[in-house]
This record gives sequence, structure tokens and C-alpha cells, in this order.
Amino acid sequence: MDDADCGYCRRKAPEILAPAGDFTCLQAAIDAGADAVYFGLDEFNMRQRAGVNFTVGDLPEIRRRCEASVRPDGGPVRRYLALNSIMFEDEAEKVEGMICAAKPHVDAFIVADWGVVGLCRKHGVRFHISTQMSISNSAAVRFIRDQGASRVVLARECTLEEVRRIVRAGGLEVECFVHGAQCVAESGRCMMSHDAYGCSANRGECRQPCRRMFLLKAVDLYSDGDGRPVHDSETEFLVTPHTVLSAKDLCSLPFIDRLVEAGIASFKIEGRARNAEYVMTVVSAYREAVDAVCAGTFTQELAGRLVERTRRFFHREYSRGLYFGRPGEDQFTDAPNSSALEVKRHAGVVIDYFLKAEIAQVKIQDAPLKVGDLVQVQGPTTGVKEFRISSLRRDDEVPEVAVKGTWVTFPAPRCRVGDKVFLVEATRMLKG
Repeated sequence: MDDADCGYCRRKAPEILAPAGDFTCLQAAIDAGADAVYFGLDEFNMRQRAGVNFTVGDLPEIRRRCEASVRPDGGPVRRYLALNSIMFEDEAEKVEGMICAAKPHVDAFIVADWGVVGLCRKHGVRFHISTQMSISNSAAVRFIRDQGASRVVLARECTLEEVRRIVRAGGLEVECFVHGAQCVAESGRCMMSHDAYGCSANRGECRQPCRRMFLLKAVDLYSDGDGRPVHDSETEFLVTPHTVLSAKDLCSLPFIDRLVEAGIASFKIEGRARNAEYVMTVVSAYREAVDAVCAGTFTQELAGRLVERTRRFFHREYSRGLYFGRPGEDQFTDAPNSSALEVKRHAGVVIDYFLKAEIAQVKIQDAPLKVGDLVQVQGPTTGVKEFRISSLRRDDEVPEVAVKGTWVTFPAPRCRVGDKVFLVEATRMLKG
């Protein structure tokens, strides 16, 4: 890495690595202070879903935006392409084609298949070993270093003390997850989705059956001479708490100083399938935390404020992951879904923007807007802009509320025609 030195820990400042599932998330990550972004294309990555990947044709624009954005050390935002699903026998030619197409536009490839490692070596491109390979000791790190890897994403099962020892003994850049969803299976290599739905998690198609509630039903194996069950087999129980296989989200902000001190080169934020406000909020929180650690101003009070900031949008209950012991205390969530403190409701779309006046004209399509409302404008070029409405106008009118089917203008940061406008509300307001 070429980042500026971190005076607090006398090491290089760790990279903040942000997820990008689309251009809106990419721009949000850049604006929030990410040092690097990781993303996938149409195939061969662990988020193989419509809407959370780019195309080969998008690569030049991704590169342009990242190179136009200067990090604190003066360099551009780095770009890592995820090619981290397994590769079957007849797919090597297609994967090789993707590597060749992406080579001019990315800084490294994230890989989890030895065949893909071989293709990266063949074409002389940098590659990082994915957490899917479950690298969890320094001997394995030294081995993959000797195979040409430039970085390893350690298995999430490693404790903080193990990470520290691996950093010192492995002789290779180490990347670790610091925030986001965690899988119930070893390093995410799960077969539940494949067995239940025929959609393999190891091919990026996980349907997340672990996040669901389960009904336990008695099956009577004993029958009488006529084939009728001897006992009542209709007995069933709803397994509680709600999601017995659903792991809590990881949040490392309270001990981020210890991760910096361990010498981890890159702090990875999970969430390529999450929305742009999540990316904006979480990346900015970790940016502020790491900068504070390196400046010697990090405190638990600051950590607490940053944790609360990340609670605003989609997340599950938080845990410390496995950094302080396996399998980890209190590792599974009792909540069935998101624990977000705030939600966004679609309000409308930008139909014009007056650049000199910094005024947006918005067509109201759903939720009404009024003065004082907290809103977000999101778009593939705009990213995420959040602000409160200071005034409303419609020609010479000053409406109290802009309702569905009308248009309205209000002061807004730079945005673009077609951007979506959202009303941000506290979750409790929607619950009545």
C-alpha cells in the first residue's frame, strides 16, 4: 500500500474498502471517503444478483470516476474486481475473457478458485485471495504469497490475536472484514441455499434460508398394520428466537483502534447488495474512526456516536464477530430483519435542476414533502445527497405540503434530472 503513515500506530494507515453494487453506491462510497471499492460483473462473483453488479461496458466509467477522486495520500481510489466464485471446467475461457477485458481498468482481482489464480498469473495481473479460501494461518499466507498473491482476505473465523500474529509472520498484505453481514457457515461456504432451492451460495446465488424463521414438525415413523401413524404427527413448534441460524452483523467501530494496531492493511465493509445510504453512512463512519485513530484522537465516546450513525439504515443486531473468540458469544440475532432506526420512502423524481440558483424541481409521485423534512436525492452520478428542505415553492405559490401528483421546487445540492427523491423518517413513526 502507498497510504500515508499513521502516526498513532506507527504503521501505514489502513485502507477503507467499500462495496459498490451500482453507480449510485460507487459514488456514495467515493464521496464518503473510501480509499478503494470492490465490485462484480455479470458473472463469477459472490453477489450474482440483478441490480448489484456492473457490466464490462461500465469499467471505463468506473475507472474514470475513481481516478478523478483523490484520496488523502494523493492517489486515486483503487478498484478491485470480485471474481471469487468457483469456476467449472467449461468456464475457463469466459473467465479469462473477463480478466483480459478488466485488466486495464482495475487494480486487482479478488479470487477464490485455483484455476482463476492460474489465469491471473498467466496474464500478469495482481490478485487478492478471497475469504472464501478460508486462509486462517501464516503458513497458508506464505504459501499463497509464493503463488503470487499480493493480498489475502483472511477467514472471518480468525480472532484478533490470530490476525495480529498472521500479519507479523505471513509477509503479505492482510485484509479483514470490519462491518456488515456475517454468514452462519465457515467463511461463507454454505450448502443450505443449494439444498433448499438449487441456488448455490458458492456461485453467488444464495437465497439466505438462514435468515428465515423455522417450523419444527414431528414426523411419526411408527404405523399400525394398516399404515396409519400410531401417534399424532401434526405436532409442530415455531423455533425461537425468530432466526436461529441468522448471524448478527459485524460492527468493529468500538475496537477499531485495536484493528489498526494489529497492522491490517485493508478494512473491508460488506454490503454489495445493500443500498446507497448504507454505503454512505457506514463508509463515512469508518473513515472518521480511522482518521481519529491515526490522529490520536479516537475515544469510546466517538465510537459510540459513530455506531449510532450506522444504525440509521439497514442493519441487523450488532456483534463483535469472531474477533474475540469462536464461535462467539451472543452471535445470532433475535430480530427477524432490519434493526434500522430510520427508513426512506420514495417521494418523487427530479425533473429539472437550476444550477446557478441551486434549486431542484421535483415531481411528487408518492410520499408528500414539507419544509423541515429530511430527504435524500440519489442517482448514479449524484450518489447520495442528504439535506433538510428549507423552503417550498411552485411558481408564485408557497405550498405548505407538496402532495402526490404535483411538482415543487426547493434548494438542493447538485443533482440531476432522473434522480430519485426519498423522504427519510424514523422507523417508530411508521409503526405508529
